[in-house]
Amino acid sequence: MVVKKPRIVIVGAGMAGLTAANKLYKKGAFEVCVVEGGNRIGGRINTSEFGGDRIEMGATWIHGIGGSPVYKIAMESNSMESDEPWECMDGFLDDPITISENGFVLNPSLVDPVSNLFKNLMDFAQGKSNGIGNGGQDGNWHGNGNGSVGSFLRKGLEDYWRLESRKEKEEVNGYGNEYGNGNGNGYGYGNGNRKMLEEAIFAMQENTQRTYTSANDLYNLDYNAESEYVMCPGEEVTIAKGYSSIIQSLASVLPCGVIQLGKKVCKIEWHPESDVQTIENGHDDTRPVKLHFLDGTIISADHVIVTVSLGVLKAGIHDSDDSGMLKFSPPLPNNKIEAISRLGYGLVNKLFMELSPDFTDQFPFLQLVFHRSDSEVKNPKIPWWIRRTATVWPIYKKSRVLLSWFAGEEALKLETLSDEVIRDEVSTTLSTFLSNSSDSHEQCNGNVIENSSKVNLVKVLKSKWGNDPLFLGSYSYIAVGSSGCDMDTLAEPLTKSGSHPLQILFAGEATHRTHYSTTHGAYFSGIREANRLLEHYQCMD
Repeated sequence: MVVKKPRIVIVGAGMAGLTAANKLYKKGAFEVCVVEGGNRIGGRINTSEFGGDRIEMGATWIHGIGGSPVYKIAMESNSMESDEPWECMDGFLDDPITISENGFVLNPSLVDPVSNLFKNLMDFAQGKSNGIGNGGQDGNWHGNGNGSVGSFLRKGLEDYWRLESRKEKEEVNGYGNEYGNGNGNGYGYGNGNRKMLEEAIFAMQENTQRTYTSANDLYNLDYNAESEYVMCPGEEVTIAKGYSSIIQSLASVLPCGVIQLGKKVCKIEWHPESDVQTIENGHDDTRPVKLHFLDGTIISADHVIVTVSLGVLKAGIHDSDDSGMLKFSPPLPNNKIEAISRLGYGLVNKLFMELSPDFTDQFPFLQLVFHRSDSEVKNPKIPWWIRRTATVWPIYKKSRVLLSWFAGEEALKLETLSDEVIRDEVSTTLSTFLSNSSDSHEQCNGNVIENSSKVNLVKVLKSKWGNDPLFLGSYSYIAVGSSGCDMDTLAEPLTKSGSHPLQILFAGEATHRTHYSTTHGAYFSGIREANRLLEHYQCMD
């Protein structure tokens, strides 16, 4: 008598799905199938090419090499070295130039205290330090407005100003050189109001933090959960042969046919514990779960590991007649629906820009300081969607390819714009920033920009994670009103007991309480669910 192996169907061929498939297939005790709605594997990992350089449209960094399974795979697969140029971001932390929208380089004596304050506040919020220092609160302070990271940061800035009240009293005399051209009026703050400029520098740091978290507004980011988030120790690095090399390594053990592309799941039928007796013989066997695909086909399974994004889960729980959305029949339990609803899921997009050949200098690593959007002296030529990006950097020191990151509403707007509009508006913005930089060459850390009145871009390339129906965004965060417990709830399998337990399991970065939003968090979640099944079948080593 031939005993059928348990059939495990994994929905999604991203990091979590392929990690689980890799581990389960190598055990040899299961029939493993990976169904992927798109035409490629990798999920939110997508290495591409632009301007002759290898780039990442999605996941970019190994966030700490210490204990990172991603770094281990990269080393084992010899992916950390390449003869071809790639998005290595060398030098981006080496004294970037901070420049105002009217083109004046800001002296580090003005920028550094505010940037250090921001770093100290975030370190305190993340539990990395017991005191804020630098004029901020001490370690005994825990007040935080509405419980958001945004309110905590702004209270820290207000306290910094209050405790450094000299900034309110000092005259503009002596601050002129901090604007790069010898007087504060060039920035457009009248008598060089230092406080307004400090707020603009602080906002620049906030906008960088938005891209780290994917939150459209840091006031949506839960303060208490921030200290639960765990960083891997060690430096953060990019992968020379591309992040997709990690995906290829995981998939390499799977024989042809295990991964099925173009198979978008629209409904997953499962049976709660109280309904197990109603399972009838299907078209092939009594396997309790059935996956319905957009192409009309059906696959039955003993267990399904769902690794779709939190954005796809959010879209699926809303009442909708859209047949393309992932639905569960019967619907997920209320506690899981509520957790999905409360958790935050945001959008981050990358914009790559290739400089025209007539720009002969090495483009500097720029930090951009904008006026407030309600300021009367803001430059009307700079569109609103650019005003909350914080940086423009070459992807390596001598590359002609520049990179900016966008989050939230600005990232969504970016997806709707034509390449021609993006080229024109970004060129205008960069030209505005660099218009007066020649007055301040000594401030530019060796990056002298000659003839920089106009920055021309040959072409641009943007990621579009927000409107992609397979992702509907970038990665998760703990929103105000939710907690890490919601991620634990999301990770709980259905069902836990009965004659057909573990019908639906959940993996993906949004199911990992301490490493959410990362590829290694997705990896850990895939291992977790594979181990759950191995333990169930007593197949653990």
